[in-house]
Amino acid sequence: MPLNSVITNAGAQVALASFNNTAEALAVTQKRISTGYRVADAKDDGAAYAVAERVRGEVAANTSANEQLGGAKGLIDVTSASLQNVSDTLQKLQTVTVKMADGSISAEQRDQYKAQVKELTNNIQSFIKDATYNGTNVLNESATPPPAASNKVVRNGKGDTYSFNSYSGMANIYNLVSGANAWSRSDASNALTKGGAVSKAITNTLSQLNNFGSYSNFIDSQINYNKAKIDAQQAGIGALVDADLAKESATLQSLQIRQQLGTQALSIANQAPQTLLSLFR
Repeated sequence: MPLNSVITNAGAQVALASFNNTAEALAVTQKRISTGYRVADAKDDGAAYAVAERVRGEVAANTSANEQLGGAKGLIDVTSASLQNVSDTLQKLQTVTVKMADGSISAEQRDQYKAQVKELTNNIQSFIKDATYNGTNVLNESATPPPAASNKVVRNGKGDTYSFNSYSGMANIYNLVSGANAWSRSDASNALTKGGAVSKAITNTLSQLNNFGSYSNFIDSQINYNKAKIDAQQAGIGALVDADLAKESATLQSLQIRQQLGTQALSIANQAPQTLLSLFR
């Protein structure tokens, strides 16, 4: 190829190729800076993008599982609050029942205690019936529709479930003491014995407080674990696809300088054929 030609400008071709390479690299750097990602789509790095998308799906699934666990926690906490109020009321009922078991009180006093007992048992019934969260009550077996014996909630992004049991609060707590306002002295005395109605109602209530407390603790632990897992997954995605903006800033300045030099080099190369015209003057 002739060195002095007005048809082929080798210097301009080299300068143009270099200029185009710089422009492409600059476009890549600007994309990273504008998006914040080193791998913004499959064109940047197909393998890394595929891995990142899979992990993003896992993050979304675990986030959804935590939302479902939050609903279950709300139900369990409402149930625990109901049982706590039932327990407090049963303690008051126990106190009044002790007085009803006293054979020395007057008929008028007994009637007053019976009236107190009636209000306390009504409270117990209300606490059980009102233990509803998002339309579900796991204590009231007479609700419509009745609660399932076992309640399942998704606990992780893979769809695994956690189960907790319902409890027949009306039968095993309220019904034991619902007729307390009609108890005689001996009935009241028997109700206070180890196997008596009041003692049994208290035992059943405390047992379920323990159970639902355990359910709540498990769900709290699972939610916290899912959050920690999500944080780890997001950190992994970041390490895989996020751009190092400090590095990209330095690269951007370098490429901008190269672009300016490339422009000048291309301009000089384009002027080379003009010098050949002087040979014909």
